[in-house]
Amino acid sequence: MTPKTKILIIRFSSIGDIVWTTPVIRAVKEQLPNVELHFAVKSVFKDVVKANPYIDKLHLLTNDNLNQLIESWKDEKFDYVIDLHKNLRTAKIKWKLKAKTYTYTKLSLQRFFFTRFQWKIMPDWHIVDRYMKTVEPLGVENDGKGLDYFFLPEDEIATANLPAPLQNGFDVFVIGGSAFTKLLPFNKMTELCDKIARPVILVGGKEDIETGDLLEEHYKQKAIENPESNVPAVINYSGKLTISQSAWLVKQAGRVFGHDTGLTHIGAAFHETVYSIWGTTSPVGFRPYCKNPVIFENNNLNCRPCSKAGRNSCPKNHFKCMKEIEFNF
Repeated sequence: MTPKTKILIIRFSSIGDIVWTTPVIRAVKEQLPNVELHFAVKSVFKDVVKANPYIDKLHLLTNDNLNQLIESWKDEKFDYVIDLHKNLRTAKIKWKLKAKTYTYTKLSLQRFFFTRFQWKIMPDWHIVDRYMKTVEPLGVENDGKGLDYFFLPEDEIATANLPAPLQNGFDVFVIGGSAFTKLLPFNKMTELCDKIARPVILVGGKEDIETGDLLEEHYKQKAIENPESNVPAVINYSGKLTISQSAWLVKQAGRVFGHDTGLTHIGAAFHETVYSIWGTTSPVGFRPYCKNPVIFENNNLNCRPCSKAGRNSCPKNHFKCMKEIEFNF
């Protein structure tokens, strides 16, 4: 019997970045013969890939088990390590395992000058395509099938179990984000919901519960005050669901709107069009990986982008990138 080729792919975080690795996972498994594919991810993000049928073995990183993982990986005797994270931790892993390694092009220097000085030197080379370039030496090509997201039965939410206003269809608004400057102000969120003009499900993490509740209450009150205007329902599910349950609602939505955050990018696995909102970060190289992404951003500022991952406050104290954004759709 021909021995299997054992490959370890590493991407520890975060949700969007992990979803962006799924074309690589699929292509490696489908295009290379007799491959045993392992994937390493932080345990808090296991939902994103736990049901992926192309992964033979999932390895979960916690805050204190890196050395233990490395020792177990030595026993695996991997033929190849594919590093799609590229940091000090993965450098240690590659050094310890002594396997043949391939590491993606991170463009850290270009992103630094792009976000620090707004120099237009960041190539519009999507991170998915950079990930795919990493495995080209193995003879693996981009199959053009886009992103994957798979579910277990417990992740699925029956439409019949949703509130009555959502029974005949809904859009999803991903209200979360990893930093203040990646989030719309409240009044802009209501402006967007008004423009959507359909029932809306709000999804996000526990940190978004308060904002979501305020939005839901705003539209309940608006419906009471305007009984003849047929105000669409806005219902908050933030903090109430797992990542995959939220992703299931994203899949079932008619349209997906969201900030630059993981669930928005998951939407590209299911929809040809995803409506994404960008403040201090830039979609160059990181837009939703779908056929027709719609980008909402304020291009009339010379101070933007000012961050690769968002900030806790606007360094100019005006926050015009979000406050003056327009929703044209």
